[in-house]
Amino acid sequence: MGVREVILLVQCLLGSSLAMQCQTVDGILKQIDAGAGQVSGVNDNDEIYILYGRSWTKLPGLLKHVTVGPSGVWGTNKNNEIYKLVAANWVKTPGLLKQVDAGGDQFVAGVNMNDNVFCLGRDDTVGYKGSSSPLSWQVLPGNLMYYSCGPYSCWGVNKAQDIFVMTGVTPTACMGSTRWEQVLGKLVMVEVGTDGSVYGVNAEGTVFHRDGITACQPAGTVWTDLSVCGKSKHVTYDLGHLWVIDLDGKIQDCQV
Repeated sequence: MGVREVILLVQCLLGSSLAMQCQTVDGILKQIDAGAGQVSGVNDNDEIYILYGRSWTKLPGLLKHVTVGPSGVWGTNKNNEIYKLVAANWVKTPGLLKQVDAGGDQFVAGVNMNDNVFCLGRDDTVGYKGSSSPLSWQVLPGNLMYYSCGPYSCWGVNKAQDIFVMTGVTPTACMGSTRWEQVLGKLVMVEVGTDGSVYGVNAEGTVFHRDGITACQPAGTVWTDLSVCGKSKHVTYDLGHLWVIDLDGKIQDCQV
């Protein structure tokens, strides 16, 4: 897949005149993830792509969800098996997850088929090379259908579309405080950037940004409606770029 640049003026903030420069990216994806300077995604056939410069490169294997971040490139397949990219090869890891996130500070987190929440600390993620490396998945309290982490907090949503944040996470204490703080609003997915910024999508396909997030105030203050063209189903953010997938799988790269 190649990249075709089309400059669009998108009203970024509801009721605001601020506009973003967006590029329509060639190709169709169902899920995309950006982190640590990389962008990767999968299409409806579970084919895996990673963006180099202005072109997509297809990776071997099949995954339904892929994630990139400080702890590497990870993914899960249609059987919920977990893989990490090691020396350009997908290496199977112990456990089962339907969604995985590598955006934490060298730790990985995700949820399984029963919406149980798990995380894996730095010693296991960075050092994992294959079956000879043991892994110790830690189980968090509660149930979520989507979970994403950043440098100092993790965010998730449950089946009722309620939003929760877990603070106090560190590379060696990925479970954080183990106390969920509910955040006002409703979302069907939420993503945390490697800089701690938080974006999400609601059931109507509207994209939101969480304002006021700092290391001292990891839950932020309010949600801002980003009026991206069309209805969206997936978003991810890294290094000033907001990547948006609409209901048809079309991709936009918007500079924030």
